[in-house]
Parts: sequence; structure tokens; C-alpha cells
Amino acid sequence: MVRLTLDFIAKSVSHKSHNEEEFGQYLQKVTHLNLSDKNIATIGGLSFCKNLKVLYLYDNQISQIQNLDFASNITHLYLQNNCISIIENLSPLKKLEKLYLGGNYITIVEGLDKIGKIRELHIESQHLPLGEKLLFDPASLRSLAKSLSVLNISNNNIDELEELAVLENLSYLKAVDNRLQHMKDLKVVLNKWTKLRRMDLTGNPISQKPKYRDRIVVQSQTLESLDGKEIKEMERQFLMNWKASKTARKKSGERMTDEHAANVQF
Repeated sequence: MVRLTLDFIAKSVSHKSHNEEEFGQYLQKVTHLNLSDKNIATIGGLSFCKNLKVLYLYDNQISQIQNLDFASNITHLYLQNNCISIIENLSPLKKLEKLYLGGNYITIVEGLDKIGKIRELHIESQHLPLGEKLLFDPASLRSLAKSLSVLNISNNNIDELEELAVLENLSYLKAVDNRLQHMKDLKVVLNKWTKLRRMDLTGNPISQKPKYRDRIVVQSQTLESLDGKEIKEMERQFLMNWKASKTARKKSGERMTDEHAANVQF
């Protein structure tokens, strides 16, 4: 395994100059750095990269998020498919917008309460202990509430979404291959997510239930796509009219039953 050093970075980016000072100046101007799939075990040697905005470190052997104090300008951080178990040391990344952590060993979504305004969080397919599900720290959720727009929590054994209702600006939820199964739990979050445009729940038990799509389309007035299939306004209007008609018939039936009971009593 490799430690991320200045010399290693120089070899990885194939910089022509062998002069360390010149290379340091070059790194100060770099905005994108791709160090993916390099067998890197430890983050370091990046302090020269003051203007770095996008850092690719996916498909490595990194076990700890560290040594990112320099990274106040980073907007995109790619750390998927490493050996990370704790989300930590991200507070210097005040401009971070997109965080990719899929395919790690994270059990709790935490450590995000001191960051600026993350717009996208991708934390799918964690290597969880047998029988456990991905958990969410309330402080981190509150911090993400007004900024998070895209959330990918696929394949994490998740069986309910109610705690995520605080994410009031969510526009896209991807929660494929989890254990969601109760429509009443889904109604709670759909009532709160008034900006939701896309949702994918493919591979959950709930998606196999009768009238699953119809009930969600009626429940969320903003949803434009469900499980990769567009929701047309004509479809929603038809379902809403059908629901209104059904409700009216039910009320009419209850009124007739009440009248009949009153007549019998009289």
C-alpha cells in the first residue's frame, strides 16, 4: 500500500519538471486531481493544493479521512470504494458540495454537522455488519436539512425513512435495494418533502405491493419520476379524480348507513 506524498503525486500526474519548487507552484494552480486506483492507504502531501476543487481518491485503500486542512476550496470529494469506517475531519471543507462515500464500511452518517452546505451525499452500498442497517446522526441531519438536494442511500438495509423527513430541500432520493415496506411510513416523509422531484425505491418490498405507484403519485404532488419512470400530469390527475370519487362514495355509503341506523332506532 502507498502513502500519498509529494513525490508520489509528482509521478502520478506525470509533471514534466523534476524541480520540487516548480512542482509545488504547479500544484498551487491545480483545481482537479485524479488519484483514483493507486493503492493509496493514507491521505497526505496535498498541502500545496490550495486551489484544489475536485479530488478523486476512489478505489484505494484509505481507512481514515484526514489531512484535509488545506482543502477549504474543495467542492467535490470522491472517496468511494475505500476502507473508511468513520466520517470525520471534514470541517475545513467549507465549500464542499458533493461527497461520495459509497462502498466503504460506514455504519453511522455523522460528522457532517460542522460543514457548510452539502448538496449531494452518496453513501450507498456500505459493508455493514450482518443484520445491521445504516444509521443517521440527528445533528448531521439537521445540518443537512436546508442544503441537501440529492441523497443516495441504496443497498444499506434501511427499513424506514421517517428520520430523514427533516431534509426539506430534497429533490432526488435514491434508496434502491433496501427493506422499505410500509406505505404509511412513506406518507410521512412525502408530506414533508415538498421539493421532491425524483425517487427510486426499486428492489424494496414496498415496490411489490398493490397500487404502490398509484398511491405515491397521489401522495406527492411534486414528484416527476418514480423508479425511473416519468409521472405524467394526466396520470396524476386521473388517479386524484379516482381517489376523490372513491372517497365521495365511501362518505355517501357511511351517511346512508347512519340514516338507516337512525331509522331503525326510531
